[in-house]
Amino acid sequence: MKPAEPALRDAEQIRDAVRASYGRVADKGGKDGCCAPAAETSSCCAPAGAPTAEKKSARIGYSEDEMKAVPDGANLGLGCGNPQAIAAMKPGEVVLDLGAGAGFDAFLAARQVGPSGRVIGVDMTHEMLAKARANARKGGFGNVEFRLGEIENLPVADNTADVIISNCVINLSPDKARVFAEAFRALKPGGRLAVSDVVRTAEFPADIAADPALRCGCVSGAASIGEIEGWLRAAGFESIAITPREESRAAIADWAPGRGVERYVVSADIGAVKPKRTCC
Repeated sequence: MKPAEPALRDAEQIRDAVRASYGRVADKGGKDGCCAPAAETSSCCAPAGAPTAEKKSARIGYSEDEMKAVPDGANLGLGCGNPQAIAAMKPGEVVLDLGAGAGFDAFLAARQVGPSGRVIGVDMTHEMLAKARANARKGGFGNVEFRLGEIENLPVADNTADVIISNCVINLSPDKARVFAEAFRALKPGGRLAVSDVVRTAEFPADIAADPALRCGCVSGAASIGEIEGWLRAAGFESIAITPREESRAAIADWAPGRGVERYVVSADIGAVKPKRTCC
């Protein structure tokens, strides 16, 4: 059993800490590379000379063309993979982006679904939402909208999306089972889930498990592959595939230099399908 997190004891405390953390990231434009609750005490603030957002994104699978296709300020370098690579989006589809941030993946999805398609980004951070909406106006993305909401309670109707994407956000949720249940509800029958996120490959030592900075920094909230498979099955998904990307450990090491977090988490591609229903 994991040790308790003294500073983040319940779901609301976790959400509040994450919201405040990523609000600061949005205000700073991601320039300090920090995703912890308090920059001055953070163990995951990038040191001077740390990779830029573009270099971070290149390391986790984005092409130069993809990075050039979005408005300046949309790519904050916060992901741990590229869900675009596994989503197989088609023109005319509706895409739902969980934890859209400043809009990076939403804008790339908009290119794939085209003017006949639609992208809905959901984020619970007011600062990120304002940044994403400004980026959409700046880039002329008329087929993209951003909604305020929590990924455990998605602000969309049932059977809305053909595809749901997310990039290193679900690990931050204090109720991941609810996130997958909501994703299932929001997908159309036959719809796909395409997620990049971190998974836990070994039990955390007490100092990592109890560190609030690492809880907000996409480390100690990570679940195991078995846990994620269980939640996806319980939600109703089929064709579940979770593929760890061992090469991601080098990039993850930079999230908390000297802490060895790369020994406990790895980025993974997570895919699943909502069954097509033939009866009521």
